[in-house]
Order: sequence, then structure tokens, then C-alpha cells
Amino acid sequence: MKILTLVLLTIWTCFAPAFAFAQQPGAKITGLILDEQHKPIDGATVILLNVKDSVTVKTLLTNADGSFYFDRIMDGNYRVMVSMLGYRSYRGGPISISKGQSVQLPAFLLTPVNTSLKQVDITTQKAFVEQKIDRTVVNVNALISNTGSNALEALEQSPGVIVDASGNITFKGKTGVMVLIDDKPTYLSGENLVNYLKSIPASQLDQIELMPNPPAKYDASGNAGVINIKTKKSKEKGFNGSISASVGKAAYWRTLESVNLNYHTEKINLLANIGYGIQQGYRQLDLTRNYFDGAGNLTSRYTEQAFFHPVTYNPNLKFGMDYYLSPKNTIGFVLTGMYSTGHNFTPVNSILSDNTGRTDSVIAASNSTKSKFNNIGINLNYSHDFASKGEQLNFNLDYLNYNSGRQQAFFNTSYNSAGIIGNTQNITADLPANINIYSAKADYANPLKGKAKLETGLKSSYVNTDNSADYFNVVNNVSTIDNNNTNHFIYQENINAAYLNLSKESKRFSAQIGLRLENTNVAGHQLGNARSADSSFSQHYTNLFPTAYAQYKLDTAGSHSLNFSYGKRIDRPYYQDLNPFVTIIDKYSQFEGNPFLKPQFASEYELKYSYKSVFSIGIDYNQVRDYQVEYDMQRGDIFLATSMNLGKRIHYALEVYLALSPAKWWSFSLNTELDQNYFQGQLVSSQIDSRTTYFYLNDVNQFNLSHGWNAELNIFYLSPSKDAQFTHIHRQQVNPGISKKILHNKGTIKLSARDVLRGNFSAGNITNIPNVTATYHNDNANRSLTLGFTYNFGTTGKTGKKREIGSADSEQNRVRN
Repeated sequence: MKILTLVLLTIWTCFAPAFAFAQQPGAKITGLILDEQHKPIDGATVILLNVKDSVTVKTLLTNADGSFYFDRIMDGNYRVMVSMLGYRSYRGGPISISKGQSVQLPAFLLTPVNTSLKQVDITTQKAFVEQKIDRTVVNVNALISNTGSNALEALEQSPGVIVDASGNITFKGKTGVMVLIDDKPTYLSGENLVNYLKSIPASQLDQIELMPNPPAKYDASGNAGVINIKTKKSKEKGFNGSISASVGKAAYWRTLESVNLNYHTEKINLLANIGYGIQQGYRQLDLTRNYFDGAGNLTSRYTEQAFFHPVTYNPNLKFGMDYYLSPKNTIGFVLTGMYSTGHNFTPVNSILSDNTGRTDSVIAASNSTKSKFNNIGINLNYSHDFASKGEQLNFNLDYLNYNSGRQQAFFNTSYNSAGIIGNTQNITADLPANINIYSAKADYANPLKGKAKLETGLKSSYVNTDNSADYFNVVNNVSTIDNNNTNHFIYQENINAAYLNLSKESKRFSAQIGLRLENTNVAGHQLGNARSADSSFSQHYTNLFPTAYAQYKLDTAGSHSLNFSYGKRIDRPYYQDLNPFVTIIDKYSQFEGNPFLKPQFASEYELKYSYKSVFSIGIDYNQVRDYQVEYDMQRGDIFLATSMNLGKRIHYALEVYLALSPAKWWSFSLNTELDQNYFQGQLVSSQIDSRTTYFYLNDVNQFNLSHGWNAELNIFYLSPSKDAQFTHIHRQQVNPGISKKILHNKGTIKLSARDVLRGNFSAGNITNIPNVTATYHNDNANRSLTLGFTYNFGTTGKTGKKREIGSADSEQNRVRN
């Protein structure tokens, strides 16, 4: 309630003056913002100040043609101030308004900032969120609270994105998002994706692109759309870079360091990003399971409390080069690598009691894990620019390898109600996995007459995964293989795709249609052992994925617009979810793959009204067929989790975005959603027919103080919700931060806190299990304090051209631990 009250107060503070002001007559002040080549500047910030006290009267952004206008201006003396990233700020002379007479100002010419960093005095603050026609762009470094954080935590700060305690990512209320790094897929999911994103310092990130309905050139994977995490790569010529270091304390200490270097000349562009982090986590998991007889009477209760303390060491490297063979031909490569090692010790205490609450037995268990996770990626690329401006051909070849291993030891000791040892169990496991991914694609773009554009391309990918699970029972220090749980699973996948995209733009109306064809061929082989026979499966299917976009500008300036988008998408199962072997979590908890799991298909519709980049309101409809869910069931004494297809899920959403500057020192962006999910289908013996409505809010407040000081206050809130079997209580998070520019604006010191109210934890109920009810409470101890330092160095000059690279768009997002 405190969070909602604060947000509503923020909205009222901003809107109340506007509502009052809207009732008053007045004059207009109009003008035009141009660059030094007399070309219009779109999106420049224009502030109207009162000359007498320098109070901000109004703030707006320039239109696509560089124009702006302030209306309902009362008599008085005013001044216009203009700012735009990469340009010197402009402060105009006094403007006198008398007797309601409107004023047409001469064009303002903005000049670029000086090429030497020593001479640049940066006074503008980059916006945290930028609204584009087909995507939302998040500027990672604009948030102080991203200081000392990693890519996963930066992703959590993005509007519409929610990451739960298990690392599952939802976007705009929908699961099944595809995560890209620099337009290339990660091919990871679950714990592996979480660990990979945690290994990347946020200081290496430039932007996060959120695309709920991406065009046909992107892989069709991802029911919720695409999240593209873009790392830093300077487009400026010369040598430049930055160093960052941070130390933070939550339950335990952690550190993150990174170095970003770039060297750009007429013939070559080199980049190198190096990072290293030591991450220490903490998680407490409390579970309760109640068991009933056929008449609904309680028979027994199982409670469990587990403490996780993972420690990981994450060095990572990215090195790339572009070589300009000629003004129209460029070749390049990118090499990425990561070597993560870690360990985790998890004590687990469990109590089994009867229906009166009397203890029947106690289990003291421990699970120790040593892990490694290695990744290497190689990209080769070539681009050719034709004689016609904008006509381009790109080729990309990619190879990725993920090699991981876990050595686990489970030790369980049972005690009866008198405290006497009943039995002991000692299990060890060796869990290696190796994934090889090969991908190639070609993309062609050709601008046509009349502001039209043709895009087409081909892509083929091949994935081979090899997973083993060797379990051993240890008695008197003698290990005997456990063939009931030991498994060796090989999975192969080939996807071939082609796409065509046509777009047309006119003065008031723009449209784009696309069609993507994907042919999928998969095969899985579970190797047998002394207890299990060989088994295999294969699937072959071909699908079409249409997309459509339309935009209509309601006025000639393009300030008001209506946008519509439609797309069909697919979510193929995670590789390991198809593996039929059992993964042991603890003595009474296991996970089992499902080789019969089918892909899910989604249709997405969105209609949105936008006013510049300041305000938007939209409705969203998404329907998923064969919706993939985690299903928990009871199998004997074991609580078993698996993945299954539910009949369908329908999602509705009302989305509102608002970005304002109530004062010259205060700006904020507010993103809210009202969502409703409807689930219907059969899960084993349980019929699911449920509906849930929930509310999401992300409020980012930025304060530009004097003498290089900046501050921020970020607020996140998610109301109670439900997903098939699972119900979730509300979550909230408050993140304050402050920063100071030093060393002639080349250095920045930041102090940030996360989850100061300790409201960001997950808890709820698990339902629709015959004769069983369950509750859970999962606390990651998110409250933390971090101190960070960043230093920028080097010189910049003429901007070089930007190229998109990478051929892998979805496979990397489906590796699951």
C-alpha cells in the first residue's frame, strides 16, 4: 500500500498542474531544431523556462521534422533551452508574450560536442527508457541502481520484465521470451541462462531492446517476444574505453570489474571487453506439503527448510574486429568466452508429522555441488553495400560450444521421533553436458521507390546436445552405479528458415508485412543401460509465421499516432525438458523430462496510441495453443516436477506508459500494466480452468542535482497472480541511488541500494495435485548496498558505421539446467 500511495502521489503531482493549465487560454511558441547541416533533429528535449525565476513551465520533445510548439502560454517573459545527446546545449534569449500574441522563433542550430573528452562538459542526463515504433529501448547506464550489478539485475529493472527466484523471465505478463546478446541467441535457459547473465557486468552493457512483436527477420521463437541485450561498442573513431569496479554487500560480499576498449580508424575497428566477478548468493526455501485421504481428511504433513549458498567465479571475454576492405565491403569476427566455476553447499532439514502435528521422523540432509560452465563463441561476418543507398547484403557464420559439469553429493540421515538414527543414504552424481551449435544466415535489404523497402533472408542451424547423468549409491565407501537414475541422452535439432519482409512509408501512414517459414527436424536418443532399454523419438514439422505492422499519424507533425501489430510465434521445448531421465533435487523431490512435450504456438495482437515518446496507452491480446507449464505431482513418496502441455492460455493486457519532467531537476518514467490470464486444459488427472487478474508497475524517478550530483528512486510492484498450478503473493522493490561526477566528468562514483524494504521474494501455493496441497516461500535476500566507480578515457571523432552481426537467433535460449 505504501508503494501504491507513493506512485499515485507522483502521478497526481505531475498531472494536477497540467489539468489546471489545460483550462487556460494563451499564446503559442513554435520553433525548429536543426543540426549543423540544417537537417532536423528528432527527439531533442526542449524546455520552456520562466525568465524571472528559471522555473520550468513546460517540457517536450521535437517532432520527426525537428519542429516543436508550446501552446496555452500566458503573458510573460520566457526562455527556451534545448538539449540533445551528442550536441551542445542551447540556451535562447528572452521571449516576450504580450496580449496572447503567438511567437514563431527562428531555427536553432545545435553543434556537436568537442571531439576530446577533456573538453566535454556533459550536462544532460540520458533518458532511461526510449519508446520506438517497434520496440522499447532501455539505456542501462542511465540508472544509478545498475551500479555494480550484472546483466540479469539490469534486465529486472527494465519495464515489463519480471524475473522470478528460479530465473524464469516473463515479459509483459507472458512467459517464453527469447534472449539475445548483440542480436545473437544465448541458447540457454533456466539456471544456465541465469548464471550466464550474472557473469556479465552491467557496465559492459549499452542498451536492452524489448520487442514484444519482432519482425520476420528474427527467429519465430519466443511467445513473449525478444529481449536483445546490446553490449558496448563505440562507433566513434579513435581510441577510447572505460574501466569499472564495484563492491557490494547483500547476505554476502560480491565484486564486479570490467574493462571496455575500442580502437577505430578508417580501415579497422577493434573492441575488447574483459570482465571478472565473484558472486555470492543466498536463498532460503521453505516448503510445506499436506497429504489427504480420499475423503479429504489430513493424514500427514511434510515440511522442508533449505539454505543455499552458491559461490561463483565468472571471468568473461569479448574480442572483435571489423576490417574495411573498401568503402562498400567489410569483414569481421567476434570471439566470446566465459569460464565459470563455483560451489554450493545446501543443508536441508525436513520433518514428517502425522495429522495431529506430532513428529514422525526427521531428515537431516546436505547437498554439496561443484560446478563449471564454459562457453566459447565465434562469429565470422561479411557485409557488402551496393551502389544504391541502403541496399546491403550480410553473411554470418556462428559456432558456439557450451561445456558444463556438476559433481554432486547427497547425504541423508533419518531419525525417528525419539531421535534415534533410522537409516542413512549417500548418493553421488556426475552430470556432464556438452552442446555444439552451428548457424549460418544471409540477409538482403533493398530500399525501393516511394519510401518502400524489401528485406529477405535465409538461415540454417544445427544443434547437438550430449547429456550424461551418472548416479552412484555409496555404502561403506564403496560406490555402486544406480541404473534406475543413470542416463545418457543425445538430442539433435536442425531448423531451416526463410523470410520476406516488405515495408512502405508515406507522410501519414506506414505499413509492414512479413512472412517467415521455418522447417524443424528433431531427434532424441536415450541410451540404455542394465535396467533401461534404448529409446528414441523424432519430430518433423514446417510452419509459417506471418507478421504485420501499421502506423497512422493523427496529425501532420507526427506527434499523435496509432500503432497496430500482429505476429505468430513458436516456443520449442527446452532441450533438457525433452530428456526423459530423472534429476534428483533431494530425497523427496525430483524433476523428470518429457519426450512427448510439444511446441507451443502463440498469436499476438497489439493496438497502441502514442503521443511522441511521452505517453502511450495500448491493449494487448495473446493466445497460446499447447501452453507449456511445469506440473508438480505426487509419485509414491516423491514430489515429482515435469513439463507438460496445457490446452491453452489467453492473455489480455492494458498498458500505460508516461514520461514527464515535472521540474527541470526531476524526470520520471512510469510503466503500468493491468493483466488477465485465462488457463484451460487437462494436466494428468487435474482439470485446469482458472482466471487471474493482476497489476504491474515500474516507476523510475531521476533527479538532476547541481554540481554533478544525480539521484534516483525506482519502484517496482507486482500484485498477487496465478499461473496454472501456482499462485503467487505480491512482490515489491524500492531501489534508491546517488552518483557524483568527478575527474573533469570522466569519472563517476555511484552508491546504490536494492530492495531496501525486503519485499522482493516469492511465495504462494501449489494447487491441482490430487490429495495434496503445498505452499512455498522463496527468499533470495535481495537487499544490498553497492559502491561503484567508472572512468572513461580516450578521444572520439567522426562516427563510423554500425553493423548488426550474428546468425543465431533462438537456439541458445533453450539450453536448460
